[in-house]
Amino acid sequence: MAAQDIVIRPIITEKSMAGTGMKKYTFEVAKSATKIDIARAVEALFGVKVSKVNTLHVRGQMRRQGKNEGYTPSWKKAIVTLTADSKTIEFFEGMM
Repeated sequence: MAAQDIVIRPIITEKSMAGTGMKKYTFEVAKSATKIDIARAVEALFGVKVSKVNTLHVRGQMRRQGKNEGYTPSWKKAIVTLTADSKTIEFFEGMM
């Protein structure tokens, strides 16, 4: 898979933005991507050094619209920690 196919989008929430000070960045990633794939993709896309990757599966939630009900899609989230000597990701700098 290409790096653009692995990292789908950044997660911009209050909790994820609190981790940017500790060089922890959160991304939505492809469900089939491994931790090694995610680390290589982030290094290729942003030109940084990754020290650790934590992943978790986010289950779909039950949603209703009138009498119809269903589940939102499930997805995979990755929390990427950069090394201490690595530069920061510029995309997240403008969000704070």
